[in-house]
Amino acid sequence: MRDCADSECNFIHIGVTCKLDKEIGFYTSGAFQPTDITFHGKTAEVFGSTGVVLTDCDYSLLLDGKETTHHFMVTEVYAQGETAWKLVTFSFTALVY
Repeated sequence: MRDCADSECNFIHIGVTCKLDKEIGFYTSGAFQPTDITFHGKTAEVFGSTGVVLTDCDYSLLLDGKETTHHFMVTEVYAQGETAWKLVTFSFTALVY
């Protein structure tokens, strides 16, 4: 994740907003334990030096030892740097339809 994300990247979830190190910590500590992901669609668009990827998915994970599945639209925003694209925002938005 460090290779593709800016060190100041923002991660937005239901209930928490954090930077890269804390996000990595959720996975390495076992707080978030992904179990399955089902993709329903994905689009990518470039606007000048900004790229946006939208992913419609069902994301399942163990959270505090309990299985949970949510339908999300994941928004990834990338900024074009001098040598590579870097993730600057990663946001989960719950879909209720």
